[in-house]
Amino acid sequence: MSVVQRNTVNENGVIAMPVIKPISDLRNYDAVLSDVESGAPVFLTKNGRGRYVLMDIDEYEKKQASLALLSALVEGEVSAQVKGCLSIDEVERRLGLR
Repeated sequence: MSVVQRNTVNENGVIAMPVIKPISDLRNYDAVLSDVESGAPVFLTKNGRGRYVLMDIDEYEKKQASLALLSALVEGEVSAQVKGCLSIDEVERRLGLR
């Protein structure tokens, strides 16, 4: 798998090229970690091919939450297709709003 060559937009709206480094740069891990920013992960290569990604923990947690939400939305869509949908009146009635 190769590293995705994609520009990123940082918090200030500036387009930045991806930071790609060989895994051997981890010998000086402080320098590598200083390049990791929210919205700008560092891609590490092994033998010239993309292998790992270092990213800010807050960004990772946001991505995990987004994946969980998308999964729940897909589950809801499948359920609606299989079981059908409720009208607004039926939802309000079941929730005791009417």
